Amino acid sequence: MSARLSLTVKTQAEELARITAAVEDFGEREEWPPDLVFRVNLALEELGMNIMNHGYDAGLHEFDITLISEDDTLTIEIIDDGRPFDPLHDAKQPDVGAAIEDRPIGGLGIYFVREMMDEMHYRREDGKNHLTLVSRR
Repeated sequence: MSARLSLTVKTQAEELARITAAVEDFGEREEWPPDLVFRVNLALEELGMNIMNHGYDAGLHEFDITLISEDDTLTIEIIDDGRPFDPLHDAKQPDVGAAIEDRPIGGLGIYFVREMMDEMHYRREDGKNHLTLVSRR
């Protein structure tokens, strides 16, 4: 059996609280373990902020988030019509072994998302970024 949560999100930082609340409610209904709720919220906050801060030049835009919860798998799809960005190939790989004072600010968010999820897929289709994340429970 699967359950679905679909959100259309505006590119405003205030929307992050709405995403978090929706994920927590959905996770509770689906009986997710607390660490899964935490990982999903962290991933969506990071990816959402990237879309909001880097996806568009200016103005208010919207993007879609869909979560599909199945017995042993959670699939997340994020679709936006911002500038093309493939986090699998376009994001710089941080030097996680470097001393903290030697690291540039930023660059760890996508690394953490990749580490927290079991799968991450990207495609550009019809002028939109489609990012799919999979977490096995």
